[in-house]
Amino acid sequence: MSNITELRPGNYFMEDGNIYQVLDILLNKTAMAKMKATVKVKNMRTGSVTEISRNGGYDVDLVRLDKVEMQYLYDSGDGLVFMNQTTYEQIEIPKERLEWEKQFLKGDEIVTITSYEDEILGIVLPSKVVLKVTDCEPAVKGDTVQRAMKEVTLETGLKTRVPLFVEQGDDIYVRTDNGQYDGRANKERK
Repeated sequence: MSNITELRPGNYFMEDGNIYQVLDILLNKTAMAKMKATVKVKNMRTGSVTEISRNGGYDVDLVRLDKVEMQYLYDSGDGLVFMNQTTYEQIEIPKERLEWEKQFLKGDEIVTITSYEDEILGIVLPSKVVLKVTDCEPAVKGDTVQRAMKEVTLETGLKTRVPLFVEQGDDIYVRTDNGQYDGRANKERK
């Protein structure tokens, strides 16, 4: 047990059977009122982000999540298969639990699998990944009134907007938190 005012971003706690990750915390105390904590949290099972407000004397159950680095192997049709590189144990996570994350997986990526008491909660992607542009619309010359961008399709099916100089076959960095272009990658692929 820990007091809610002692939580910090990155902590995990359990409340009403749900596991939450603390994203941000705001403590507010006035002369007329008790300490109040407003905690921005992410539900680790559903992925939804909400705010929880509690009085300063409220206690929460801190939990520790297990994190294991695993390699993405393939799409089995119903799920995505990952392998522990130390034990060679393989696990399959249903696709519907990884709708956002699967747009950044093309094969052989190392990701962190988070779990709590053998229940797999999800995966943590690197902050950016390199993906190849497989389809792009042609650039329109003179269309530079605003920041000139065009839509492209990447090798995983993800669509994003990029500057006009990006062409089909180019490797680009894409941010995994919002799916946006983050720069051109080197010509040599890892």
